[in-house]
Amino acid sequence: MSIVDDLLAGDQRSAARVMRDLDDRMPSSAEHLKQLYPHTGKARIIGVTGNPGCGKSTLVDALVTRFRAAGQSVGVVAVDPSSPFTGGAILGDRIRMQRHALDEKVFIRSLASRGHLGGLSRSTSDIVVVLDAMGFDVILIETVGVGQAEVDVVEAAHLSLVVVVPGLGDEVQAIKAGVLEIADVLCVNKADREGVQRTVRDLEMMLSLRPEGKAPPPILSTVAATGQGVTELHQHLERLLDGRDHAAWRERRIRRARRQVLDILREQATDAVLLRLGDALEGLVEQVARREIDPYTLVERILHRGDAQW
Repeated sequence: MSIVDDLLAGDQRSAARVMRDLDDRMPSSAEHLKQLYPHTGKARIIGVTGNPGCGKSTLVDALVTRFRAAGQSVGVVAVDPSSPFTGGAILGDRIRMQRHALDEKVFIRSLASRGHLGGLSRSTSDIVVVLDAMGFDVILIETVGVGQAEVDVVEAAHLSLVVVVPGLGDEVQAIKAGVLEIADVLCVNKADREGVQRTVRDLEMMLSLRPEGKAPPPILSTVAATGQGVTELHQHLERLLDGRDHAAWRERRIRRARRQVLDILREQATDAVLLRLGDALEGLVEQVARREIDPYTLVERILHRGDAQW
């Protein structure tokens, strides 16, 4: 049997090897994805996003417990900050979710953001493909937490759960969260702190500014560390997934497919151009630094020239 056959049979070691190759962009990884893709499309994908320090990891850990109690298998893609020394994931999320380590129906994969903006690693979508092909019922994507740039998750998931906390400068926090535009559910976590009601009011005020005809997302309160409110949040997510509007669901599927195609196109086009430039790139960059040519004209020339003679 091939490694892909083993993966489709549920072998987690094979899955870990394929995921490592995907994150390292090994040549064989693209072929693996081609074989896996026909087996995808069944998992329900939830993106969990929000500002740093809002308790996303603790909340994801609590949601994993609720989904497992409901008899569903769960894959978790946790995008961690990159180590400044190795470029790898710091793995904070795996440390927090150790209690699920021996559960064969839970698979947790930490990815380094590696400087990628938008809250997701460049290989997040590929890892989701692997988990989906393995047959996981629910996939939770936890973003790194980078504020208003953290909107990529809406195109990578079926539902977006935006987490906020009281006491971080509520009005400013609400305004910063351009992520409010992408929220299907809002969760005020650490609701045992002071200022919860004020945070809810601020969120309601910001949501009232959304375009007319767009229903505001529900606002739920949780204390993930103790489990307070998490069961209600889990039940609400389940209802949204089960009662989803088919037209809206189809639109999201198309949006996810478009994102995948464009991401692959950008990466392969960039790699092809860099390969064609080879060692000439450094000399061209020096010309820009010396103001002998502007970067915009240089890029136009690179894109329109069919040879590597500079």
